[in-house]
Amino acid sequence: MVDKEKFAEEEALGYNIYIIGKNFQLTDTMRAHVWDKLIKIERFHNHIMDVHVTMEIQKVEHVCVITCHFNHFKVKVEARSTDMYASIDRAVQKLQRLFRKWKGKIQDYHKRPVSMVDITVNVHHRPPMDPTEEANEDIEMENLKNWMPHKVIATESQVLKSLSTDEAIMKMELSGDPFMLFRDEIDKKLKLIYRHEDGHYGIIQAEG
Repeated sequence: MVDKEKFAEEEALGYNIYIIGKNFQLTDTMRAHVWDKLIKIERFHNHIMDVHVTMEIQKVEHVCVITCHFNHFKVKVEARSTDMYASIDRAVQKLQRLFRKWKGKIQDYHKRPVSMVDITVNVHHRPPMDPTEEANEDIEMENLKNWMPHKVIATESQVLKSLSTDEAIMKMELSGDPFMLFRDEIDKKLKLIYRHEDGHYGIIQAEG
């Protein structure tokens, strides 16, 4: 039986570690394995807000996703294998490599004030079809979906940060997100950085 006092040590770190299992029974032994791996890696105790570990079995694949939330960004890694313990180990190794690679820039980033404003983001979805369209044949319905317009169903605010290009690349590398909107701290222009299929990045700059 796993010593329950081990998990009480989490409070001493100043942040919480959340461990979730999907499609399988998460045991105390597996929780202890995750814990032992995470507390041994090099971390930034003064800046981490919380850590989420999600383990899921998808048919024959055992997937482990670790997300570390910092004050103004996140670090996310994922590993897959046919054994959950192996997936956990690989995910932690990826996390360790990212921390080592970006350690200096992360520390520099937290030393300076971050300028930010709120922006509004619209969420879209396809509108429902009317009763006459529902009576059409299946093939016509599939074709119809390709050109039906979107509409706004929700509006939310997100933080628009002032970053250097290097910091924007760092945050993309750490989070794994496909794109990010930011304001360039040098020319103050609104820019969108996005990930290419080859792993490199492109930047779209707003003019006007």
